[in-house]
Amino acid sequence: MPDQKLPKSLQWNIGIQHVFHEDYTVEVRYLGTRGLNLPIQQRINSADTVTPSNALPMYLTAPSQAELHSLPNTLGALTNAYNNGAFFLPQYLDAGFQSIITAFMPMGASTYHGLAMQLTRRFRNGLQFIGSYTLSHNIDNSTAEVFSTFTNPRRSQDFQNLNAERASSALDHRNRFTMTAIYDLPFFKNGSWFMKNIVGNWEIAPIVTYETGTLVTPQSSIDSNLNADSAGDRSYLNPAGTVNVGSAATALKNSNGDVVAYLANNPSARYIQTPKGALPNAGRQTEHLMPINNLDLSLLKRFDLPKEGWQVEFAGRFSNFFNHAQYTGTYLNDVLSVGYTSTSVHNFLNPASTLFYNPDYVFSSNPRVIQFSAKFIF
Repeated sequence: MPDQKLPKSLQWNIGIQHVFHEDYTVEVRYLGTRGLNLPIQQRINSADTVTPSNALPMYLTAPSQAELHSLPNTLGALTNAYNNGAFFLPQYLDAGFQSIITAFMPMGASTYHGLAMQLTRRFRNGLQFIGSYTLSHNIDNSTAEVFSTFTNPRRSQDFQNLNAERASSALDHRNRFTMTAIYDLPFFKNGSWFMKNIVGNWEIAPIVTYETGTLVTPQSSIDSNLNADSAGDRSYLNPAGTVNVGSAATALKNSNGDVVAYLANNPSARYIQTPKGALPNAGRQTEHLMPINNLDLSLLKRFDLPKEGWQVEFAGRFSNFFNHAQYTGTYLNDVLSVGYTSTSVHNFLNPASTLFYNPDYVFSSNPRVIQFSAKFIF
């Protein structure tokens, strides 16, 4: 752990609050944060064998044999350079370091900008609610410094170019809306015991949540840039391709039989697995999982017992009330992240896999959960 520095967080905010019609409060707030010297995992003495000047090109349509023969770089030459240690930085070799050095460096940085708006009605006449909406953007150059998930790599693709990692964070949820309410139904409050306790005395409490889906990084599961990182590199991005569609690639050879380029098997795919010798061009966190679009509901029924002040309450609580599949990769009602380190996640993110972007293969659908309870009050 060389050159350690304490992580630093800078925060600034401004807000305004206004009360109107006695029961309502509206708040508008802006919050900004800046993280500096955050720890990241990096290999400090390793560089890419494959660079923009010597990478094998990726084609979406087949080139002519003459064009292939004119290409200057071959997979064999790149592999030979890699096998001869071209990925080691010479200054470390000259100093006697002949193996890869993995270090936790204080080079991470993040920026957050958020606009939060909230409307609150205090409890009156049996009704209370809080509605809030946040529009935000979270940007960083690293998110996880240890192997906690496959969905976002813990190390940068190019160890000597951390700036290329700057992108929307895996923690970025651009839009989030929540509405919580409690409504004690006023019907039959002053009626007979039968009407009050059998027909009335109901309370309903819905919670509505919408949140932009979690960002993930499609990955080739191949050391494409030949920098000795077995974790694999990102995919090749076809901006005109169909969203959530992946493809493998086929090697193309020149007239001498040398591999000099690759051809996407499916030119309509948005993500293409990047083979060895090609240069991945997709950034971090370029694909979304499903958004949270959820309704939780609580129903409560009270009965007055013959003894003064005694009551019994029966409650039913429904998580994901409509029971529609939500393959979010996260919890619906918890800010804790979920770590995914299984092979199935690798396949889900690998454009060459037949299971590419099949969320039901990996993630829970967050099915409906029902809880019943009873409470005596005396």
